[in-house]
Amino acid sequence: MQAVDAGTFAQAAAVNRYVTVPLSAERGTMTDRDGVPLATTVDAYDITADPLLFTEEHTDVADAPARAAELLAPIVGEDEQELTEQLSRDDTRYVRLARKRTPQEWRQIKDLKNALAGRAADGDGANVLAGVFAEEHAKRVYPGDELAAGTLGFVNAAGQGGGGLEAKFEERLAGKDGKITYAQSGGRRIPTADAEEQPAVPGSDIELTLDRDIQWAAQRAIREQVEESQADGGYVVVQDVRSGEILAMANAPTFDPNHVGRADSATLGNGALQDAYEPGSTLKVVSMAAVLNEGVATPRTHVTVPNRLPRADRAFADDIDHPTWYLTLDGVLAKSSNIGTILATEQLADSRQKTNRIMHSYLRRFGLGRPTGIGFPGETSGLLAAPGDWSASQQYTIAFGQGVSLNAVQAASTYSTIANGGVRIEPTLVRGTTGPDGGFTPAPDPGTRRVIKEKTARTLSGMLESVVSSDEGTGSTARIPGYLVAGKTGTSNRVDPQTGRYNGYTSSFAGFAPADKPRFTVYCAVQNPRRGSYFGSDVCGPVFKDVVSFSLKSLGVPPSGAKSAGLPVSFDPDEKAD
Repeated sequence: MQAVDAGTFAQAAAVNRYVTVPLSAERGTMTDRDGVPLATTVDAYDITADPLLFTEEHTDVADAPARAAELLAPIVGEDEQELTEQLSRDDTRYVRLARKRTPQEWRQIKDLKNALAGRAADGDGANVLAGVFAEEHAKRVYPGDELAAGTLGFVNAAGQGGGGLEAKFEERLAGKDGKITYAQSGGRRIPTADAEEQPAVPGSDIELTLDRDIQWAAQRAIREQVEESQADGGYVVVQDVRSGEILAMANAPTFDPNHVGRADSATLGNGALQDAYEPGSTLKVVSMAAVLNEGVATPRTHVTVPNRLPRADRAFADDIDHPTWYLTLDGVLAKSSNIGTILATEQLADSRQKTNRIMHSYLRRFGLGRPTGIGFPGETSGLLAAPGDWSASQQYTIAFGQGVSLNAVQAASTYSTIANGGVRIEPTLVRGTTGPDGGFTPAPDPGTRRVIKEKTARTLSGMLESVVSSDEGTGSTARIPGYLVAGKTGTSNRVDPQTGRYNGYTSSFAGFAPADKPRFTVYCAVQNPRRGSYFGSDVCGPVFKDVVSFSLKSLGVPPSGAKSAGLPVSFDPDEKAD
């Protein structure tokens, strides 16, 4: 028989030959610090087919691919003509018709397939879906929708990390795919036949430092403010000052990683780590830290602040015209005087070049001009030129936060360093990993270094309290009854990323609470607010207050009722200086 009709038997054997099917590894889950899933996988199915089983020889129907496509298209949401072409291929035994479909969709197809099989058995038509199958797969889902999307990132159509932590930890999360080879007959696996299986190895689960509730509060607050201000965007970072762990990192606008194909490409990143901008007055704490740490001034040191200060090729001014102010160093920070900050930093050395080198060293110590330590994809280190390259104006503007750039996490880390007694702890986003064997591996301890003396940090913290608690301070919008809050406002000229020229403003607010026993830092920045005020106290002060208030309640921090040190903001010019 084989000699007489070899072709027929060869074709029959082809239907029964062994096929190899991939076994996809289950992608690891990313959770918040309490184990709440932020990115996880659910059961899903890839809808596949064997084109050989749609030929007329196997269906007794000339147009089986078209008939099958007509039935499948409404269920899987794919183009009918494209499905017909896939099912008509003669160069393969395996085509994927649709990716990652829900169990409900596969159940619809299976029920329809079984119904057609029953009718065919009764001689009523052909089962044109006999060659349709499903491969168990996994679909990446983000239960919080937009929650922490900029940090988590997304997966692409192939199921691989396309951005954020999904991309950074791709190898760890993805696991290792397996495969199975088995015999089939008529499109069905033969249960009694041998099969060779290489099991898939699931990916590892990653526990992040994020607190889902605080992340939600931060994201809501910044979204509402960006919309209210008609701003280009904004960020909020919340950091535990004792561990360096990031409790929240929120961006606005953002995207829903469940539907990344619908997102505006401009929102797919993580601006809190990837945007570099000039911070303005929130950076004055570094200038004050240098002055205090070098021992050239105290909070009560007198600083006479004129309306204009001629330096280099220009006359520097404060944000408002004013008569000569008679401020203490504490008052310079509380009233956010640019001129006063320049005058204070000029006491660091007897030459401009040496002053620049000292200022540069403190900026570097606080983490500017270098990676944060998180290692996030696309993270910027900001821009901090070597002191010998500072222009005539930068020698003075850097002291009050212009002519130098950073990202939001660097800014938050600066304040956390002060709150932590002068010790900088590298920011972290990962607490540990749970491998396929169920074993938990803690993340390596973050790097630490002392930046300023503990006494300097404590003194500076008291000065930041004045910014909020003093009626003359710029940060009164951040007051919270029952708690002592340390903070600083910022309003800076903004470099338009499209033109490279100054256009608009960056509004910001940074601080920590409770100031008498710091638990966390909150930093807010809003880019280019176009409606209402653009001052940091008005734009970001309320955001800061909302997030701090929520975080205090969420972490169960009781009010201490502590009072501010009440440092003097101004002095009588006729009194003797300390």
